[in-house]
Amino acid sequence: MSTITFGGGTLKFGLVQGWEQLPEGWTHPDVAGVATDSEGNVYLLCRGEHPVIVYNRGGVFLGSWGEGRFTLRVHSIYIHNDVVYLVDDGANSVGRYTLAGELIDYIGPVGVASATGYVPGDLDSLTNGAGPYNRPTNVAVAPNNDIYVADGYGNSRIHRFDSRGDLLGSWGEPGSGPGQFRVPHGIWVHPDERVFVADRQNERLQIFSPTGEFLEQWDDVQRPQDLCIDADGLVYVAELSWREGMHSWRDGILRRNFPGRLSIFDPDGKVLLRWSDEDPYKDGYFIAPHGMCIDDEGSLYFAEVTNTVAVSEGWAGSDAHTFQKFARL
Repeated sequence: MSTITFGGGTLKFGLVQGWEQLPEGWTHPDVAGVATDSEGNVYLLCRGEHPVIVYNRGGVFLGSWGEGRFTLRVHSIYIHNDVVYLVDDGANSVGRYTLAGELIDYIGPVGVASATGYVPGDLDSLTNGAGPYNRPTNVAVAPNNDIYVADGYGNSRIHRFDSRGDLLGSWGEPGSGPGQFRVPHGIWVHPDERVFVADRQNERLQIFSPTGEFLEQWDDVQRPQDLCIDADGLVYVAELSWREGMHSWRDGILRRNFPGRLSIFDPDGKVLLRWSDEDPYKDGYFIAPHGMCIDDEGSLYFAEVTNTVAVSEGWAGSDAHTFQKFARL
């Protein structure tokens, strides 16, 4: 079988077809996030009966954990020094876990929504930013071990904690100006300590100092859901689709479909590689980008909330892909 490849030269990827050896009878209609540990094992965060599914680097099933412990709105997973950070927006929680799924502690409060004016389902209802949390979406750890949380659907803020989980400060308000957000959905800290935020509904990446001073923004993105940054400082951005007739804050009512895509930027914001297709249901393309990570070999793992975005809306069948691996070639 020929390999489906993307890019070229030193930035080339090949789809690893049939990588995931999911146990018979198991499904994951939505995969919200993915992360890898120091051994290269792969952790899928799924909305379903088995929240965290673990594979080795070759796709062999190793086990699962979290059954019955999380809501169906689990949102992201991040692994730092073999500690698992898991964001559950339905529970308003950010927890730290062992690789085996034992709870270590929570970062910030749990289960109580902060007062932002948010009306569930209405992303434009926020009247103000507030403290942690109101439906947080993502988490990242800085080189100095500070913890940053994107908060998220029901808030418009970034929260910074120290390694113990004590709140150091927050920034952000609803809006489209510098340092304001409309769904700060993804977050990552660059090796040079710049904090990158995927400001999804404003369709931009905002970049901040470690303490929240606005530095710049990159506008050449489409509904950025998640991002990650590799050891070379390259910035990978997972970009959600638009459907014809939807309203974009940037472009108004859209007159055609814009499929999901992946973009890779250099550290200064120049696009190095981008791929998408008008038929995102084909292998190697993106229906509902939501989470991703890069392992120590440079391979890219890509998670999609296909049921939420496409299957439940009648745009895709239940067999549409929700998780793909691309090997660095």
